[in-house]
Order: sequence, then structure tokens, then C-alpha cells
Amino acid sequence: MRMVDLIEKKRDGKELNTEEIQYIINGYTDGSIPDYQISALTMAIYFKGMTEKERADLTMAMVESGDQIDLTAIKGVKVDKHSTGGVGDTTTLVLGPLVAAVGVPVAKMSGRGLGHTGGTIDKLEAVPGFHVEIENEEFIRLVNENNLAVIGQSGNLTPADKKLYSLRDVTATVNSIPLIASSIMSKKIAAGADAIVLDVKTGAGAFMKSLDDSKELAQAMVNIGNNVGRKTMAVISDMSQPLGFAIGNALEVKEAIDTLRGEGPKDLTELCLALGSHMVYLANKASSLEEARQKLEEVVNNGSALESFKTFLQSQGGDASVVDDPDTLPKAKYVVELPAKKEGYVSEIVADAVGTAAMWLGAGRATKESQIDLAVGLELRKKMGDFVQQGESLVTIHSNQEDIEKVKEKLYESISISEEKVEAPTLIHGEITN
Repeated sequence: MRMVDLIEKKRDGKELNTEEIQYIINGYTDGSIPDYQISALTMAIYFKGMTEKERADLTMAMVESGDQIDLTAIKGVKVDKHSTGGVGDTTTLVLGPLVAAVGVPVAKMSGRGLGHTGGTIDKLEAVPGFHVEIENEEFIRLVNENNLAVIGQSGNLTPADKKLYSLRDVTATVNSIPLIASSIMSKKIAAGADAIVLDVKTGAGAFMKSLDDSKELAQAMVNIGNNVGRKTMAVISDMSQPLGFAIGNALEVKEAIDTLRGEGPKDLTELCLALGSHMVYLANKASSLEEARQKLEEVVNNGSALESFKTFLQSQGGDASVVDDPDTLPKAKYVVELPAKKEGYVSEIVADAVGTAAMWLGAGRATKESQIDLAVGLELRKKMGDFVQQGESLVTIHSNQEDIEKVKEKLYESISISEEKVEAPTLIHGEITN
């Protein structure tokens, strides 16, 4: 088998078979196939696409290139959730304890964030003492006892995907649906879940800006999951404006606590109930999505979702008293309001630009080496469609820097106010179940 022949085959739009894809991924992982040949192949894939079978084969070849997490010792159907990213995306912090309270085991492997705010682990580390450095045996024990635990990503999970992603980043082949879908799904499958619920974002703050592209990506990932034996479904949700009100690590933990108490932002609450219903249903804990949602609403109303969060934090060394007193979370030195320059209706909040403003405060990482400030961030006081008076606060800025003029300018550029009434954007644009 020669790599040049396989490049030619894909260049001409022909289907690569299972053995050929395994040969490519194995060779690239062990270094016997050079970057320049893989670059040529990814460009051919960019233009010619891949069949469903090729996508499934590529995904599994990347899964098999490194470690795979064995969760068979955990009782029940293990359901994982993945979001394609966004601004103020606090869903994991809410969903974990929420579905765990209904009896769904959530064995979550999470990473640190690069971009607007921290990843799930960074956010959780805003809770004093919380840590994810636990052995696999302890991880499995905690999930069996509490239905929830979070561990850091394994160093050797899908090494082929890591190499391939770095190469795509510098060869203009990132925006290829087959390559994006197989990259995401390889990590989810290697992490050992039986079923996967995908939250595919669409809009200005999302990786996929258009609804058509978001639907195509969602369908591609659902097909891959189902083709390799994992029950998979997707919700396509709006990211034209930030989700919820909070953007920043400690601020998002507080918002997650509010949401588990039943007092969170409407959009965050609704999305968590939608995603959680699918998780409960796929875990066979409800016979319909309607029944699943009723169970989730019940554990919020009776307080057991909040108790689930406390137990989870405590079991991983965290100070669970923050749930009852969120004021003990890290706090910024300066809290500054951003007043509206005129009255009217908020017509646009450019999500990724607001995220950039939060990153400038220190809420996220510009590079892997950047240090995150867990206390800083933004709290939106208005969302799209809301009326605002001149001088009324649009955003509360939490900062440890005294000079935040650059951040204020960015926020003013990112938030538009119009005289005409504007409707709030649709939160959920569709669901893909097969």
C-alpha cells in the first residue's frame, strides 16, 4: 500500500476502504507517513468529502490510535454530552448534577479552555479545593456512588486527532465537515460513553456561523455515532448572543447554582432541560422525552439537583458551602457598570466579541500558557429584545484591572440598540435523533 496512491484515490473522489484509512492513521501516528502527504490528503477530503462509511472508519481509526477509557465497571447507561463551544456556555456545570439526580451516570472527561473563558475544569476550580486529579478507580467509584465525577483528559487519548488537528490548523482544512465531525466524535467515543448528546451551536458566537452548516455538522456527528454503535442525537442551539448572563469562571459557577435552584436565566434553563431530557431518555430512565423533562423539573423543585451538585463538589475536594453561599467564590476587585448611551431595544449582542472582552479581562486564555483569573468576567444585564433606558446598565464588568477602557469600547461595539422592537432569537433550531 502506498500513500501516494491513496491521495490520488481520494483526489479523484473515490471511497477509501477501512484498511486504507487504518493504514493512513497508523502511519501518521507512528511518523512513517509525513505531514506533507497528510496535508495533501486533508485538502483532497476538503474538496471531495467523505462517505458515511469513511467518516465512521476515520473516527474509529483515531479512537484506536491511543488510550480508550473503559467504563464498563460503572452501572447503567453512561451518557456523555458535548457542546461545540460558545460564550457563557455553562451547560455542563448544570447538566451533570441535574441528570445525576435522576439516576443517570455521568462520567465526564473535560479539558481546560482556550479562548473566551475557561473550560469546565477551570470553572470548577473556582470552587476552593476542587480538583480533577483522581485515579481511574476513584473516578469509577465516585460515579457509581454519586452518578457524577469529572476527570482531566488522558494524555494519550486520540493522539492521531491531536496531530491531525494541528496540521489542519496550518493548512486551511479546518472547515471540513467530515474532519470536524470525526475529530469531535473520536474523543467522545474514546472517553467510553454508551450514548452521546450533542449541543451544536449556531450563530455569531459559534464555530458554525450558519444554520445550514450547523445542521450538516450535527447530522454528520449523529450518523458517525450511530454507525459505530453509540446512541447519538443532537440539539442545534442558538449562539448569536451569549447563553445565560454570566461570562467568566466563578460567575458561571454562581449562575449554575442559581439554575439548579430553579432561579437561573430562562435560556440556560431551557437548553439544560432540553439536553438533559435526551440524556435521561437515552439512559433508559424515562420512556419519553416528556417524562424525562418532568423528572428533571422535579429534582430542581425538590432540591435534589442542588444536593447532587454539593455531593459532587465535596467528593472531589471542593468546598460545597459555596452552593449555599456563592459569595465565597472568588471576587474581582472592581465591579463597574456599563451604561447604555441611548434608550431602545437591544437588537444585537455579538457573542464572540463579548467573549473577547471577557478574555481581555483575564477570564480566558489567549494562548495555552496564559493564566486565567477565576474572579473576573462579565454579567449581561440585558439580552436581545430587552428594552433599556439611557444610563441603565447593559453589562456589569468584574475586573482586577483598574484600566478597562479597551474592554468598555469592545462591549459598546458589540451591543447594538435600535428604536424598533426586536424579537429575542429562537433558542433551539432543531433536533436530530437519527
